[in-house]
Amino acid sequence: MILLSSPDITLPLTDPVLKFLIILLIILFTPIILNRLKIPPLLGLIVAGAVIGPHGFNLITRDSSIILSGTAGLLYIMFLAGLEIDLGQFRKNAGKSTFLGITGFLVPMVLGTVTGIYVLNYSVSTSVLMASLISSHTLITYPLVSKLGLVKNRAVTITVGSTLITDILVLLVLALIVGMSSGDMERYFIVKLLIAFVLFASVVMLVFPVLSRWFFKQTEDNILQYIFVLVLVFLAAVMSQLAGIEGIIGAFLAGLALNRLIPRTSPLMNRIEFVGHAIFIPFFLLGVGMLIDYRAFISDPETLVVALILTFIATVGKYIPAWITQKAFRFTHDQRRLIFGLSNARAAATLAAVLVGYNVILGHTADGGPIRLLGESILNGTIIMILITCTIASFETQKGAQNIVRDKSAGMEEAEPDERILIPVSNPDTVNELIHLSAMILSEKNHTGLYALNIIPNMEHPVETNMDEQARELLKKAAVTASSADIYLREILRYDLNIVNGITGVIREHNITDLVLGLHVSKGISESFLGNLTEGILEKSNVTTLVYQPVQPISTIKRHFVIMSRKAEKEPGFPFWILKIWNIARNTGTKILFYGRPSTLNIIRNIHAKHPIEAEFSHFDDWHDFMTLSRNVRLDDNLIIVMSRRNKPSYHPGMAAIPEYLNKHFRSNSFILIYPMQAGVAGGRESGLNNPSLLEPLEKLDELGKTLAGLLRKK
Repeated sequence: MILLSSPDITLPLTDPVLKFLIILLIILFTPIILNRLKIPPLLGLIVAGAVIGPHGFNLITRDSSIILSGTAGLLYIMFLAGLEIDLGQFRKNAGKSTFLGITGFLVPMVLGTVTGIYVLNYSVSTSVLMASLISSHTLITYPLVSKLGLVKNRAVTITVGSTLITDILVLLVLALIVGMSSGDMERYFIVKLLIAFVLFASVVMLVFPVLSRWFFKQTEDNILQYIFVLVLVFLAAVMSQLAGIEGIIGAFLAGLALNRLIPRTSPLMNRIEFVGHAIFIPFFLLGVGMLIDYRAFISDPETLVVALILTFIATVGKYIPAWITQKAFRFTHDQRRLIFGLSNARAAATLAAVLVGYNVILGHTADGGPIRLLGESILNGTIIMILITCTIASFETQKGAQNIVRDKSAGMEEAEPDERILIPVSNPDTVNELIHLSAMILSEKNHTGLYALNIIPNMEHPVETNMDEQARELLKKAAVTASSADIYLREILRYDLNIVNGITGVIREHNITDLVLGLHVSKGISESFLGNLTEGILEKSNVTTLVYQPVQPISTIKRHFVIMSRKAEKEPGFPFWILKIWNIARNTGTKILFYGRPSTLNIIRNIHAKHPIEAEFSHFDDWHDFMTLSRNVRLDDNLIIVMSRRNKPSYHPGMAAIPEYLNKHFRSNSFILIYPMQAGVAGGRESGLNNPSLLEPLEKLDELGKTLAGLLRKK
């Protein structure tokens, strides 16, 4: 009989299974317990790390596995910050980010240097390096605002942007002080550092998007796509270190480079966020907690003094820039809390600076002891400062974020997005892309609005022909794709001799608001298909209808051309398809190029002024000269052509030639034909200008929906 060996329970634990179990239990129960106490879970994980770490109960040592996972978690935080940021807002607020970054660096630097020289009696080099410790900040509390959906808030955007500037300045000071103190300062150091940084940043921002777009076109394997993203993140971090810059800067730039290639509603984004928040980021926070040594307060009173002074200067040094930024740019009190909360936590650059300074030996005492650039008291005091600033930052960020969300949703607690998108599926090759497009045009808070339909035309012997089994497998594939993007999809299997009747019947029965139809990639679009579509589905239902041919994944599209006919704004469904276009832009960050008449473009410009996206506006009036657009359309562009039902306000005879144009000149491009919703019967409900009940759900979607509903009422 073979006896199984029992796990080794001597402290610190060495059994990998037992260690991992304890860490998972902490990650599981810490949020549950602290949520009831209204304490940020991030803070709980740091405290838990201190309790189980080498300076606590010594259950787990901060070994290479913890350091590896923690480093990955830190890079993950910075990568997510770059990936989720709104690039349009980022560029628009670049000046504000620069202002906050420089202010957030200079104020703590001045306060810290003066305090070090005149209060703690340190040397100039030690004081400057100590001041750099409190000038940096790490976006530890970023997951809080991410979970609450505030990553696009202006205050969050400029704070994330300022992190890049502040940390680069801090690391530059670190390199200069250490080089001068150790005598290893190279000639033209700053010039070499700047050149290396520019080269590294250029490779990440220019080469990574091209490489990623090619890879995403070649494979649809979800696991390979995720591994590929991880490779780019760590490759950027390594390149950043080779350039003499901390790896977190590389991870952040990798996020910016992939920002437009990973839509916010895509399965890939869902996997990235899930793995990060479930594993990597908690490991990082536990690792930070393991550095805390509470015994330093007792063994060395100087440590307590240094820790309190550092914490006070660090907190004041970040509060002042947040207050100045609030007053300068007219932010609210809660937005100031977000800025202060996000910028007050320390970890990455602070730990790097204090450990580097601690390892620089300036000389030796009479008894042979080392004289360090940063002594034991500063090292231990910095660790305590990290804990306290992370605590303050967690509470401030959580309070500000919750208040903003509460104000934003005031009076809308019972509002439910009234969107139901129907996707008839029949071709296994296009199912995934149809789901991806539908998820992209779905409003942000709607996670239950997708319906997949498969119609079996032969009612007599569906089982014998194996059609029933194939149909169910296709619906299951659609449901799995939607669930990977955290969206619940309802599967509908229908037996009907007539496909058009089957689709329109489901539209009425389930109050469908939007219909997404797919075309086979290699077959193009025929005039007969367009004719049958017009005579069939479009004549019997008035919902917004999108006909989609995906030549390449929609996430790899660089630009969307939206071509509109005259009087497009006169259609009752104008605001509804505009909302879909805006959702595509907001979920992907892709540029939208609007082509239409001045009357239509002016209305869209007004919407754009209140809800900015990256967009351009060009005059287009002659549908008989549609081919003039071909000179501007490139390989990775998508055409979105706004059509119209015959005899409706925006109908143009030139629309009949669209299939020929697309097949002849745009065969290598993806395209979407949009037929706007019409007044009359849509999904069993009255719709149009005189139906407030249909407009109310549009108002509830978000601020853009309110703007569009108001526009529709004015018409």
